[in-house]
Amino acid sequence: MKKISEGMLIGEILELDTRFAEILKKHGLNCSGCPAAQRETLSEAVKGYEANIDNIIKDLNQCFSPEKEE
Repeated sequence: MKKISEGMLIGEILELDTRFAEILKKHGLNCSGCPAAQRETLSEAVKGYEANIDNIIKDLNQCFSPEKEE
């Protein structure tokens, strides 16, 4: 499965898994439905908020971990 990185577009991330919108929202990024999501990377989006990109990426990628898929 694809691993989330800071250079990915928000729209691309949101298309991968429906749970990702809630994870981003938990970190203060309400990206679902935002027109900028189709042209902004995760790194660019985080700059406008007081959010820790490393924690966001960790939470997003945990959805793909083998322990979660069993």
